[in-house]
Amino acid sequence: MAHAQELILEPANQREADACVILLHGLGADGHDFEPLVPALGLDDALAIRFVLPHAPQLPVTINGGTPMPAWYDILEMNLGRRVDVAQLRASAERVHALIDAQIEAGIDSRRIVIAGFSQGGAVAYEAALSYAQPLGGLLALSTYYATADSIAPAEANRSVPVEVHHGTADPVVPESLGREGAERAEAQGYPVTYRTYEMGHSLCPEQAGDIAKWLSDRLG
Repeated sequence: MAHAQELILEPANQREADACVILLHGLGADGHDFEPLVPALGLDDALAIRFVLPHAPQLPVTINGGTPMPAWYDILEMNLGRRVDVAQLRASAERVHALIDAQIEAGIDSRRIVIAGFSQGGAVAYEAALSYAQPLGGLLALSTYYATADSIAPAEANRSVPVEVHHGTADPVVPESLGREGAERAEAQGYPVTYRTYEMGHSLCPEQAGDIAKWLSDRLG
């Protein structure tokens, strides 16, 4: 099931996975970026969760002078509007849909699959999870934003998917106002949203890891 485009971490307890978290990294990183997070969560050994950590393709990124780097889509303007290449965003969301399909084909119920993403990966996670045609277990949006106001075509199957949004109050890359705006947009569309902030920049912190672990245990326990 694993190939060069994704890192797959099977349950540490040697059990066959019966749940899955697909976690998308941010701009300029790769799937290994969040590999240390998995053991740091300290999840109960009774859980049998497979973590799928995909690697973004190399793309020229306009805001970085056109330099190719791992990116889920091109960012055309670095401002509060954050104009992006919507076609690339949707293509990345479709790739996530294919990863979900593969987990379902491997025997995991779609309702036991969580989509998560950090920063640019979180924008793709919003797009992918809310538009997927089968019910999912949850959406975890970390230090991220809605990439475009109108691109997401909500799927009826996920109208009640739980959305957990985390953001740093001192984030210099993605201002906290954008994280809050994304949570409010999802809430306005009728999704059950929990919004949490932490005293940190564009990163993760130990308190947050504990909240993520509890949320995943509630969703997939």
